[in-house]
Amino acid sequence: MIVGVDGSESSITALRYAAGLAPRLDLRVRALAVWNYPSFIYGGYYPQLDWTPEDDAERIVRRALEEVFGDDPPEWIATRTRRGRPAEVLIDESSYAEMLVLGSRGHGGFAGLLLGSVSAACAEHAHCPVLVVHGR
Repeated sequence: MIVGVDGSESSITALRYAAGLAPRLDLRVRALAVWNYPSFIYGGYYPQLDWTPEDDAERIVRRALEEVFGDDPPEWIATRTRRGRPAEVLIDESSYAEMLVLGSRGHGGFAGLLLGSVSAACAEHAHCPVLVVHGR
């Protein structure tokens, strides 16, 4: 079972839901954060910072696990980060999953939408069942 995690409350809710469901289905969970380099910073100039989007994704996925499991995550959960566009990476990862679990809204888009563009694309194109978690 793969859970898309982006640090949003919706993705934390999805991870929490998957954590309750996975043991009942005898499935392992992989919390996945997708990252990419920004197109342009400061008009095309990339300053040397002590920050990378990959490090940020790793922090996001670790914080999500801490929020859901505290300091003692179960042995059946793993984390992963991958570079790319979120919908494309999640759809690719779905080829190897029994289920893809996503929050209904991530950090992008307009707050009024009921289903985010990533979750909508995954629901349409994933290679496994997709569970979109709404609310708590």
